[in-house]
Amino acid sequence: MSSENKKAEKIIVTSALPYANGPIHLGHIAGAYLPADIFVRYHRLKGSDIVFVCGSDEHGVPITLRAEMEGITPQDVVDKYHEMNKKSFERIGISFDNFSRTTLPLHHETSQDFFTKIHDKNFLKKKVDIQFFCPQCKRFLADRFVEGKCPNCGSFGARGDQCEKCGTWLDPAKLIEPKCKLCGTTPVAKETEHYYIPLGDFQSKLEKWILKKDDWKDNVVNYCKGWFDQGLEDRAVTRDLDWGIPVPLDDLKNKVLYVWFDAPIGYISSTKEWAIKQGEPDKWKEYWCNPDAKLYHFIGKDNIVFHALFFPAILMAYGGYNLPENVVANEFLNIESRKISTSQNYAIWLDDYLDKYPVDPLRYCLAAISPESKDSDFSWVDFQARNNNELADILGNFINRTLVFICEKFEGRIPEPGGLSEADKDILARTNAGLDSLTENIEKFHVKSALSDLMGIARSANKYFNDNEPWVTIKKDRTKCANTLYTSAQIIKKLTLGMSPFLPFTSEKLRNILNIQSEFENGNWEEIKNKLLDEGSPVSKPEILFHKFDDKVIQKEIDALKSKVENAIENNGNEVPDKQEKTVEDISIDDFRKLDLRVAKIKSVSRVPNTDKLMKLEIDDGDDVRFIVSGIAEHYDEQDLVGNSIILLANLKPAKIRGEVSNGMLLAAEEGGDLALLKTDKEMKPGSRIT
Repeated sequence: MSSENKKAEKIIVTSALPYANGPIHLGHIAGAYLPADIFVRYHRLKGSDIVFVCGSDEHGVPITLRAEMEGITPQDVVDKYHEMNKKSFERIGISFDNFSRTTLPLHHETSQDFFTKIHDKNFLKKKVDIQFFCPQCKRFLADRFVEGKCPNCGSFGARGDQCEKCGTWLDPAKLIEPKCKLCGTTPVAKETEHYYIPLGDFQSKLEKWILKKDDWKDNVVNYCKGWFDQGLEDRAVTRDLDWGIPVPLDDLKNKVLYVWFDAPIGYISSTKEWAIKQGEPDKWKEYWCNPDAKLYHFIGKDNIVFHALFFPAILMAYGGYNLPENVVANEFLNIESRKISTSQNYAIWLDDYLDKYPVDPLRYCLAAISPESKDSDFSWVDFQARNNNELADILGNFINRTLVFICEKFEGRIPEPGGLSEADKDILARTNAGLDSLTENIEKFHVKSALSDLMGIARSANKYFNDNEPWVTIKKDRTKCANTLYTSAQIIKKLTLGMSPFLPFTSEKLRNILNIQSEFENGNWEEIKNKLLDEGSPVSKPEILFHKFDDKVIQKEIDALKSKVENAIENNGNEVPDKQEKTVEDISIDDFRKLDLRVAKIKSVSRVPNTDKLMKLEIDDGDDVRFIVSGIAEHYDEQDLVGNSIILLANLKPAKIRGEVSNGMLLAAEEGGDLALLKTDKEMKPGSRIT
């Protein structure tokens, strides 16, 4: 290993282990896998010593439920879906270094070692608990085997661990009218014995570690704060199931490790498997136990508690392991403004898409609508527009007409420039600046902004090409034409680099067209960015990179989703859950009059340090000057806000947000991820009342 490689940043990246009980859908990809893959692909080109691991989560109730419903064994279930999902990830270009599975003996050994050591260090408590037992099935019922009425929102069909309707975490004992999910029998309460980890003993240590994380996403930190405010309680690490990793103690022979305990350990066993395949069985320790290495978890928001609280507590108890550098939790993806419902088949399944359409347009669209700070929505019309208007008409158009021009007018070789103009130098400098911004945004997990940087380069390149009119200068000023095509070719190379994390298959095509594959294999990001294509180097005949989608194709997909909703209504008597459900009560005119709504003017704006979306605004409300903290930084620049008259809710109780006191609330409208501040249609004095 060279001294350069020794200095490379060591990173271990994980994506949430998908349950091996069903196929992968777009929501999975958008939340935990594509953002991680973009981050990893960039770091590989940067020269980081990075390992990307994942695997199938093959234990737990979802597996046994699927097996019961299909009349097969749990092993049959996981064997089927492990292979299916592994291939799906490969097809969409999720570039794991190792995709393991938790039924491997190596994972069982690793998980049992964790349990044994934590037990031997006296961290675990054995307690008698009361759990539901089904007299018909003659077994204890794990949380997901129990369904009933939610005690919080009153909806039926709530599981024993969570109500999907309102999102409340539940205890099966709190369900109203509980039933066994498999046979419908009313269960009885019965004593059972289990081991628990007292998370409360770790709370002060976890708080000290998490609350200083000023670079973590707000959703993760705030979620953890909520758990801290309630107080961390004992959490069972064993359960009554036949399927799972046996508890390695004689006193609980017929029980297994709780899946929440063993699944995150799957990241470690997957890295061990990777190291064994490298011929260096102990190499995994360089990433998990080396204080200089960094661990990043990419997950959906429903997994925050396990990755930010439970798993770190386990690592603390065991000792000698790194805690996460960051837990990158994304929100959920909806489909055509409706929540994904796998039970009612309301989803776009990844393999269904890949069987019909190319990969990179999907990766592009999911990155462009990445649910980084709030739930986002995938629609087929938006997908079509992004492919046709952005990939085809902007990015693909610039690349294709440049390369075709070079092949037809310069014999398929990079033209020799005759002294670049200031405009030529300027566009190259701006392209480099765009790539620098792109990398900075990837480092900060801002996938949407990074992709916007890439398309910004393509838009500027198109304008440059049009402004310089090579189709005219080829007849009047061949040297100027050569300069334009030489410069455009350099931009294409830089775009090829910028595309690599997002559009790997298209980037691969361009590397072959430009004959620079070896440069990408042997160089690093900065070297590739700064090294220009040699004049006279050959360019292969280009192909159309992005084909447009016809309206009829898109309408067929829209109709297919509508059909799924209709089938859900016909088969189940109720519609697929809709994102637009009414969630607020009607109010009286007297309630409305309690609101102090008034016009206010923005005097100054500054960003709240170490946050992605918070701005601090100085407001003139007509009576006084106040400060408000608002999450609009992703939608507005500071200079665009100063001087604007907006609508203020003035009598909202003050709140402390990230150390800043916010005294009021701005009113805004939101649609499809866009946000607009509400304003008056003509100039009004600060303090003017809204009536």
